Amino acid sequence: MIRNVRYYIFLKDVLMLAVTTFGGPQAHLAHFQKILVDKRQYLSEEELLEINSLCQILPGPTSTQTLTAIGFKIGGPNLAYLTLILWILPGVTFMTLAAMMMSSIEQKNWSTEFTRFIQPMAVGFVSYGAYTISVKTIHTKTGVALMILAAVLSYFIQTPFIFPIVLLCSGLLTALKYKAQPKEEKTKIIIPWANFLLWAGVLIGAAALGGITKALPVRLFENFYRNGSLIFGGGQVLTPLLYTEFVQYAPKQYLSSQEFLSGYAVAQSLPGPVFSFSSYIGALSMREYGTAGQLVGGFVAALGIFLPGTFLIFFVIRFWESLKKYRAVRASLEGITAASAGLVIASAVILFQPLENTVMNFAVTIITFVLLAFTRVWSPLIILGGLLLGFLLRYV
Repeated sequence: MIRNVRYYIFLKDVLMLAVTTFGGPQAHLAHFQKILVDKRQYLSEEELLEINSLCQILPGPTSTQTLTAIGFKIGGPNLAYLTLILWILPGVTFMTLAAMMMSSIEQKNWSTEFTRFIQPMAVGFVSYGAYTISVKTIHTKTGVALMILAAVLSYFIQTPFIFPIVLLCSGLLTALKYKAQPKEEKTKIIIPWANFLLWAGVLIGAAALGGITKALPVRLFENFYRNGSLIFGGGQVLTPLLYTEFVQYAPKQYLSSQEFLSGYAVAQSLPGPVFSFSSYIGALSMREYGTAGQLVGGFVAALGIFLPGTFLIFFVIRFWESLKKYRAVRASLEGITAASAGLVIASAVILFQPLENTVMNFAVTIITFVLLAFTRVWSPLIILGGLLLGFLLRYV
């Protein structure tokens, strides 16, 4: 009876976190510390930081994986899946509705001039993401070099396939520096493969089914599942992949640059996981199928982007205690995070290029970055300020 009550309280805490935590993985971790460690004592601070570190070396949304791993630790897979649903539900719902609203505005030929500053503001958010990743994770010359190289490669080779290659190679390079890591006594690793096979089976099955049926919902699920299986570093790194695949990649181009940047800015102003932005893209990708199609698009995008990280954390957490004793595993994190920062830097440049090179756009981007980096102004207030300024200039 006590355990059931505790599970209920934990899920209530998760829902509260989903509607109150802004700012991405770094800020989310502080909220997790305050509620789950200090207030409820579900786990110790050391356990929280260790789980978060584990999630950083896995592909997928770091905050989401950390929270679901805590649910897994407390109550096993069932509680973990309920944790996942409650954590992503508010953000996914709102972003799907935002896409439907954007589609409706365009169909009625209403002016969206009042959103003119949202796009340069979105570039400011991405730039801030690159800044925070680089400042907090890059402390060596090797890291700086890998960050610059990743930025250059992803800028000049704008294809979805360059990202996993850059991340993998960077991780392998710094893994060679394993001797710099302290030694720990190793234990035999016993690996339960069920969740890994589930992850791989869904990946292969979705690709095969999409190729056979050519159905757009299946292909969208495969696209997002593949991206969710390859992304290290959180929502900031997700942005360049999705922009390349859904805006620039010629066979698709489901969204315009303006639609993409407007949606990304909205996602930054919401609490919860930034990965919920995928629902916005999925819904707009199926706008030709009406309201029902957009709802399906938002759902399959969310399912695709969040499932792989969940499967992988369930797979690794079972043998993490043994795996983390290997120095090469810990050393590879340096290269992965450095390359992630480089990808985000390149994405900020790429996202700004479609905008007009006006003093106002440059100023809005820089002001947004400065407010995020050097003040405590709430992200939603920055977005509302941009919308208000655009409205005043358009109508007043």
